[in-house]
Amino acid sequence: MKQIPWPKKVRWTDVLFGIFLLLLILPQTRRSLQIGANKLKVLLWTPGIEKEADRAQVAPFKYSVRNQQGAYGQIPVAQGELTFFSFWATWCPPCVAEMPSIASLYADYGDRVNFILVTRENPEKVNTFLEKRGWDVPVYFHTEAVPEVLKSGSLPTTYVIDGEGRILIKEIGAANWNSDKVRTLLDQHLAK
Repeated sequence: MKQIPWPKKVRWTDVLFGIFLLLLILPQTRRSLQIGANKLKVLLWTPGIEKEADRAQVAPFKYSVRNQQGAYGQIPVAQGELTFFSFWATWCPPCVAEMPSIASLYADYGDRVNFILVTRENPEKVNTFLEKRGWDVPVYFHTEAVPEVLKSGSLPTTYVIDGEGRILIKEIGAANWNSDKVRTLLDQHLAK
């Protein structure tokens, strides 16, 4: 039987990588590491703006939802108002990582942009999650299917839709929503 030679010198980077892998395997530390890695991505990644020629179109519709207090209602989309539409979950590390940037954006634009953050989770769990972190964002609970153009199998998936239904941004995965690029885009469309 041939023996695999042991490296003569162990590098500290190899040891750190081994520890990192071990921490990823342990359930107690995995989620925290995933959120941390996605927070790094949020620091470095801003959403891409769709080229005008490539922008998908969503027909105007009213989205039926249940709000955080349990009341049912409809929110108009693509009916003259700029809309920030995001699918997310509390158990999703990229969703948790990008939420502070969404909360900051909402704090400045919530009275001028229609924010719709949609989840399929239990309302009590979601409300407790948001309260614990001090995030004041409008969360709605999914009650009906969205138009085909807004369907995605990934979380988070976020859209910025103008008042005529053009999808200005479609971003799958965590991103920095409180970036200058996003703010400039919102300001340009709000000025129209």
